[in-house]
This record gives sequence, C-alpha cells and structure tokens, in this order.
Amino acid sequence: MELKINGQVKQVDVEDNMPLLWVLRDELNMTGTKYGCGVSSCGACTVMIDGVATRTCTLPAASAAGKEIKTIEGVAESGNLSAVQKAWIQHQVPQCGYCQSGQIMVAEALLDKNPAPTDEDIDAAMTNICRCGTYQRVRSAIHTAAKWRADETTLPG
Repeated sequence: MELKINGQVKQVDVEDNMPLLWVLRDELNMTGTKYGCGVSSCGACTVMIDGVATRTCTLPAASAAGKEIKTIEGVAESGNLSAVQKAWIQHQVPQCGYCQSGQIMVAEALLDKNPAPTDEDIDAAMTNICRCGTYQRVRSAIHTAAKWRADETTLPG
C-alpha cells in the first residue's frame, strides 16, 4: 500500500484494515502520534488527512491511501516550528504532554479552516481529551497562533 505522509510517498506492506495509527507507529516508526483509547474518543491519535483532523486508532490504513496525510512530524517546516507550536510553548500548554500532538493537529486544522476562531469555535473544534486539563491554555495558545498567522511579522523566533 502506498501512503503519502508529510509530502513523502511511503510503501507499507500491511493489511488494509490495520489502523493507520499502527502503520505510522509500528511500521514507519513515526511515534509522535500517540495511542490513547483505541476507540477514537480521546484524540491522541489525531493526524490531518486532506486537511481534516482525523483520529487514526480505528481508521483502516487503506482508507487513507491516495490522500495527503500530515502527522505532528510534518508540522514544523524546514526545522521551523509553526505558529501553533510556538504558541503552545509560549503559553506552556503541555503538562504531561501525552495528548499534545493530537491537540496541535486539531488546532492546525482549525486555523487552516477558520483563521480567526472565537472561543466557541475553539471549544467546538477542540474535542480531544487532556487529562491534565490544560483547556484554557489551549484556547489562549490558539488565539495567539491565529494572531501570529495573520501577521507573520510578529511570529517569534
């Protein structure tokens, strides 16, 4: 099976129904995407597929074939963190950090679709579970990233 991940074509020899999460982690050694619940509830396994935040722990890999897959490893470009990643650091969003790759992927997809989200938009989009409860910091970081995306001259570092 051929998968396009972070702009690169990857060949994998797996069953069509193998969850994409396990293809990424076990077959391609891309361990940034996390396993959390196994039933698509928590969002730790979120990547973007054709620009849509998608939970991968129950998604058959074959359903992602021929589509653009973006993982947390593909968010930083040329070694430069994205506005969302920089905002995450500025607002000290992570505590344990386990859910953060999925949270960042949802935030990136949200801002790609809605460059100036309201609190309500953020709350509706950010349905991933954070066991540490950093939701307020997530919201603040998304607002900051939205401002930085709107005016790239203010993007730090």
